[in-house]
Amino acid sequence: MLRIDHLCKNYGNFRAVSDLSLHIPQGDLFGFVGPNGAGKTTTIRMVCGLMPPDRGSISINGIDALARQKELKRQIGYVPDFFGVYDNLKVREYMDFYGSMYRMSSAEIARISDDLLELVNLADKKEVFVDTLSRGMKQRLCVARALIHNPALLVLDEPNSGLDPRARVEMKELLLNLQSMGKTIVISSHILSELSEMCNSIGIMDQGRLVASGPIDQITESVFGASQLVVSFDEGRETAVRIAREQAKASVDSVGEHELRLSHTMTKREIAAFIGTLIANEVVVTGFNRQEGNLETLFMRVTGREEANAAEGAKMP
Repeated sequence: MLRIDHLCKNYGNFRAVSDLSLHIPQGDLFGFVGPNGAGKTTTIRMVCGLMPPDRGSISINGIDALARQKELKRQIGYVPDFFGVYDNLKVREYMDFYGSMYRMSSAEIARISDDLLELVNLADKKEVFVDTLSRGMKQRLCVARALIHNPALLVLDEPNSGLDPRARVEMKELLLNLQSMGKTIVISSHILSELSEMCNSIGIMDQGRLVASGPIDQITESVFGASQLVVSFDEGRETAVRIAREQAKASVDSVGEHELRLSHTMTKREIAAFIGTLIANEVVVTGFNRQEGNLETLFMRVTGREEANAAEGAKMP
């Protein structure tokens, strides 16, 4: 879907993006992970045609993004970190304005705008002036605007910046809903806990380099090895142990009276199937918990900062 090969960008003597290669398949919710200054925004701006690379290639659905700029713009919906709206317009007029930029008919704009405003939970705000909306509402409006031409790829740069906790939850639910509808989404953030709750795959950037990329489960497994799964139950201890020992990707670490601990390399789907098998065999499961290195720990490990912090701590008296 989105393919980036050997992308480079320099600002004078400073290399902001260094030899970045990445492939994001159709339907992915992909997160660019990294601190401010890691090169995420520069990469996104090059993908969206807002900045030329010094070297490398970008294609979206087979379209050369550098050679066919006009076609590229129809493939992408972009929500920048500073969303920018026209405050003297009503929400309906704001959507009309952007629809007209894609030469859509008035009837088509009205129909699609109604659907999109319903999707982002702003259907009752059509006649409200944009400058009276909360920051979270403005951000959701910008997502609706970015989707008005039905792009193949939705790109969001730090979309939760400055949002309150409720607005962040609403944005997360919106993006997950869009992914369930088949949209390919790229989102950048330095707030790693948010990306871990949304994205099925990530790219970890540090100092302009892509140091790891792929499905979160696979990267976590390759870095940390087996994860641990703790299953709690009221009844069916022997059955639970038997079923657990039959799992090809799991081994039993310990068995308590009402708790089972497994080391495993199962995917989320395989864990769900395992829990379902326990329940189907009359094990009264009261809860389960995946215990593994989180995204913050993963970032520290693959960028070498965990070791650096440890070494710095060792020097302290």
